[in-house]
Amino acid sequence: MSASSAYNDEKGGSSSLGEPEYGHDPASGGIFSSDYKRHDDLKEMLDSNKDSLKLEAMKRIVAMIARGKNASDLFPAVVKNVACKNIEVKKLVYVYLVRYAEEQQDLALLSISTFQRGLKDPNQLIRASALRVLSSIRVTIIVPIMMLAIKEAASDMSPYVRKTAAHAIPKLYSLDPDQKDQLIEVIEKLLADKTTLVAGSVVMAFEEVCPERIDLIHKNYRKLCNLLIDVEEWGQVVIINMLTRYARTQFLNPNHNESLLEDSAEKAFYGSDEEEGKDEKAEAATLAKRKPYVMDPDHRLLLRNTKPLLQSRNAAVVMAVAQLYFHLAPKAEVGVIAKALVRLMRSHSEVQYVVLQNVATMSIKRRGMFEPYLKSFYIRSTDPTQIKVLKLEVLTNLANETNISTILREFQTYIKSMDKDFVAATIQAIGRCATNIGEVRDTCLNGLVQLLSNRDELVVAESVVVIKKLLQMQPAQHSDIIKHMAKLTDNIQVPMARASILWLIGEYCEHVPKIAPDVLRKMAKSFTAEEDIVKLQIINLAAKLYLTNSKQTKLLTQYVLNLAKYDQNYDIRDRARFIRQLIVPTDKSGALSKYAKKLFLALKPAPVLESPFKDRDHFQLGSLSHLLNAKAVGYQELPDWPEAAPDPSVRNVEVPEWTKCSSREKRKEKVEKPFYSDSEGESGPTESADSESEMGSESENGSGSGTEESGSGSESEESEQESESEKEKKKKKKSDKSKAKKIIQESAESEQSGGEEKKTEKKKEAQGSSESSSEEDEESSSESSSSESESEEESESDTDTKKKKKVSISKPAPKEPRKEKQEISLLDLDDFIPTPSPQVTPVNNLVSNSLVTDLEGLSLTDTALSPTTISPTFSTMKTYELLHRITGEGLSVEYCFSRQPFSPDPHMIAVQIQFTNNTDSEAKNVHIQEPKLVSGMRIKEFPEIEVLAPGDTVTVVMGIDFCDSTQTANFQLCTHTRKFFVSIQPPVGELMMPVFMSENEFKKEQEKLLRSNTGQLMGMNEITEKLTMGEKCQSDHVIVQRVASAANLSRVPCGSDKEFRFAAKTVTSGSLVLVTVLMKEDMAAQLTVNCEKMLIGTMLVKDILQALSQ
Repeated sequence: MSASSAYNDEKGGSSSLGEPEYGHDPASGGIFSSDYKRHDDLKEMLDSNKDSLKLEAMKRIVAMIARGKNASDLFPAVVKNVACKNIEVKKLVYVYLVRYAEEQQDLALLSISTFQRGLKDPNQLIRASALRVLSSIRVTIIVPIMMLAIKEAASDMSPYVRKTAAHAIPKLYSLDPDQKDQLIEVIEKLLADKTTLVAGSVVMAFEEVCPERIDLIHKNYRKLCNLLIDVEEWGQVVIINMLTRYARTQFLNPNHNESLLEDSAEKAFYGSDEEEGKDEKAEAATLAKRKPYVMDPDHRLLLRNTKPLLQSRNAAVVMAVAQLYFHLAPKAEVGVIAKALVRLMRSHSEVQYVVLQNVATMSIKRRGMFEPYLKSFYIRSTDPTQIKVLKLEVLTNLANETNISTILREFQTYIKSMDKDFVAATIQAIGRCATNIGEVRDTCLNGLVQLLSNRDELVVAESVVVIKKLLQMQPAQHSDIIKHMAKLTDNIQVPMARASILWLIGEYCEHVPKIAPDVLRKMAKSFTAEEDIVKLQIINLAAKLYLTNSKQTKLLTQYVLNLAKYDQNYDIRDRARFIRQLIVPTDKSGALSKYAKKLFLALKPAPVLESPFKDRDHFQLGSLSHLLNAKAVGYQELPDWPEAAPDPSVRNVEVPEWTKCSSREKRKEKVEKPFYSDSEGESGPTESADSESEMGSESENGSGSGTEESGSGSESEESEQESESEKEKKKKKKSDKSKAKKIIQESAESEQSGGEEKKTEKKKEAQGSSESSSEEDEESSSESSSSESESEEESESDTDTKKKKKVSISKPAPKEPRKEKQEISLLDLDDFIPTPSPQVTPVNNLVSNSLVTDLEGLSLTDTALSPTTISPTFSTMKTYELLHRITGEGLSVEYCFSRQPFSPDPHMIAVQIQFTNNTDSEAKNVHIQEPKLVSGMRIKEFPEIEVLAPGDTVTVVMGIDFCDSTQTANFQLCTHTRKFFVSIQPPVGELMMPVFMSENEFKKEQEKLLRSNTGQLMGMNEITEKLTMGEKCQSDHVIVQRVASAANLSRVPCGSDKEFRFAAKTVTSGSLVLVTVLMKEDMAAQLTVNCEKMLIGTMLVKDILQALSQ
């Protein structure tokens, strides 16, 4: 179809505004119409005086360009409108000119004065478009004008125009490389820009023009790290790749000590006895080289600020972060990228292909990283061949003694595939597994030998080739396989396979002395009909047999050589002449015939089956060069780590005096003043000082210990450590705040001052009382202790706890009972562990006896609450944030799983929700609306809170039936003015309720599992994991606490002191969950979970493992 008819179709076939109508019949002129008439209507519209017609014409022209049609003949008509007053027309004219300015340079040059006027236009879009067109005219004569325009645009008020200036820099550089020095000045200026819009584009310009000028990045390094999260996606990719190379030149290798150890281990393995003295010296040298590694805070800043981008929706960003972590992170932290890369494998096949290429490279060096996700690399029938082959590659790399049986079972299925290339790759993968893992070599060989009877010749041929490589490793042990393969010569017709069999028989003819001559006899019969590759191997076999068994094979060899002498292929004729002279001694034969045996029967080294991705990691991951395994144009090598760390002070930025009081702090004060001061009553100032000091000390701790953190700190607080002067300022603040904190502690904690000694004494007393009787031990199995608070700190992210701290501290305290409740929330700072029961005894660990008695007598009912809503131990539960006070415009909401039966419906889980009004106005009609639930899930809403007064806190209970799954319950939380979308997701341990049973009942339930194996009952599944107990898990009491904190289980009495048993059932379906922890020697233990629901069992194992190994 011609352009005109397609164009006519788009307009609905009707002629508008003088557009010539073309018929659809070929003879009527739709196809044979002359080109010059095609755009007459558009030219008329562009020449008209009406802006509306011009706009319509330009829209249609841009639509043509978007569809890939040629609109270059309209250039003169369009360029006339470059001076049009209408902004919309002007924008579209610029879009057109950017596309065609390079093709129609002469005409574009005529309107340069208009573009220069456009650069001064009040509209930022026009200024940017004018610069874009100007930089698209590739004529050297206007380079000075372009240079001037770029310099002006770099100082423009609009970040959009500055971004366009950054885009224009590489264009000008490619047109005239002599302008490099001036352009570097512009780049330096733009790098100092603080807007996220410009950052990505200027780094792109930096990479194109002067990637070697790392000194330009020093001052902007921290700013780029902190802006990274807000830059647009493609800018993030460019910045991350640049910062990867920057970090490789500025920081020390975090894995340097480990690589030294690996090197010394290799030397020790290969060294001889004579070199022992030298080895000892070398060891001493390596030990001297091993300095304690301390990570540079800037190195940590980069790792921490890129980590959240692993959740980006853009695959390129995730891939960029993954390669950054692979090249820069300590070995222990690289594992975080595995989950993100596995997520990308659910994308399109193109994305999968690139990701799998990189995973294949990573899995060679860091195999353990992807082992938990082994099943994600299983092959689907719908996968394209190239992705199947890459997944095979990854599976082969991940194979080890523990998972090889699973992988080989997968491979057995793949061999039945219809995709022949994939089948061949699978057989090669089996061969590689056999060479890498000696334990399964015989199994693989037997499996491959069975494939020799396959109907498909390609499968047989590939099997023969792989068997040949495997047999080279241990030929003496497998003479029966060689005999079996000798028999196959009658059936196999694939030339490569026949040639491989003949080579094997010839190479190991001493292992099959009776069969080899007979094979040669058969081959001599069919010699003339064989393929060339087979004929060459027949000649080789004849020569080897002549040298080892000349009595039986002398005549056969002469017969074969005579046949080869007159063969059509000259290679075969040459080989026959050469071999005859070499093995049959005559007067004329030279000195070589003496060495015939050494030449033919020399020991051949076994082939090493290696991954094709073995040496690819010297290319930067995610780059085109890595994908092609060849250096692409423009690729920049990844620099080696420096031997000594360069000076880190080059990244310190001087802060001008007038900006010392940063606008960010002012903003914080403005936002937070109404929250604190207005709603606080008498003790407002001291309370707010306390919260500030808490925040200050938290940020100090967060930014100080760079090596200890692994990217969990709050980014906004971390970014404030940008310069030395700011650090000094913080130190002064810290001393002031600590004084304020002391005053508050004295006033707020009258009876118990919070001193460490008292706390530890109380902990010991509480532990002693809890261990005195077994029932108490069961019920208080998740009492908080110092070790537990540590485990909780590790399991929750720092940001969450900081948020909790701020909210709990800022609670008002005008009334007496509320003040005592305030004390509990202050104790929440020590990170309580959730308790399974609402008794007050767990609080006893850290609260004085008098406070406990006060709490027991406390009546905390409120007008809006039902009698079952209050539990005095809300602060002792593990709380989660439902709505932050800033997001909730002053209303903060936290929730916890109270582990109480929900009286209206026993199949629902009780969720305790605490509302705090931090504003100075009432919150009315607080209720739930529009729950969006997965099918089967149910919600029992809490009664509506009619009024929540300023500064008040109210606790209610709602019921949720999660259907024994950890899927989120989504709903709207509504007040009289606003709606907030919130969601609650339960940890797997909260989906169950304790079951009390005797030891015999426990054993009976476990026996049901054994019967299920024989098919009598469905029964329960069993998951067993080995673990090493954490340092704090020394006593029985702590182990019970840890397990109970991870899941709502009750302890089952047990005769053995080395075994701990727990039981529960799921709330919805009542499926039993049995947990056994069996202690062994040297802090080793075995965890067994029996559960009818496989998924719950698997997730519970992970949670309990994490709790016990900390």
